[in-house]
Amino acid sequence: MRHVHREDPEPARVSGEAISAWLTGRLPDGWFTSVVHLVVDRDEITVIGELPAVDGAPEAGSDAAAAAEEGRISRFREETREQRITIAREAEARYGRTVAWGVKAGATTALFSNRSVPVMTRLRQPERSVLDTLVDAGVARSRSDALAWCVRLVGRNSDAWLTQLRDAMSHVERVREQGPGG
Repeated sequence: MRHVHREDPEPARVSGEAISAWLTGRLPDGWFTSVVHLVVDRDEITVIGELPAVDGAPEAGSDAAAAAEEGRISRFREETREQRITIAREAEARYGRTVAWGVKAGATTALFSNRSVPVMTRLRQPERSVLDTLVDAGVARSRSDALAWCVRLVGRNSDAWLTQLRDAMSHVERVREQGPGG
């Protein structure tokens, strides 16, 4: 048996590609029908996999199909709980981030657990006024909810731009990893 000792890189500097590669190798075969979708940030790794279709499933989009999908998701969640916990603990130790799990079955997507992380910000009166208007109008319960609502709205409406920005950042990360001696 060959033992390899390697120093794990600083968790915050590990690339999403490296995390994806490790998880791809670590996940049991047969859990998902395709490569998992990962969302990685400084605090959390979210793993979302697609489950096999339900045999003899009702017509897509019907109430019966939604119920079958929810049943498939529930079964997967219960049957894989211990293994998911073990994998999450390994990933958390390795990458310094918590792991959230989710699955997609047909048209239904469910997240089992994910973090809500406080983010501190300083806002001037005009920005606070925007948040207060959303609260006063009943769009949000608090300034915190209003800010989260704004971030989701920007994310949805700027998705193409944000995707380009993330791709560019990923390219810069790869160049940094190669270093000047390349």
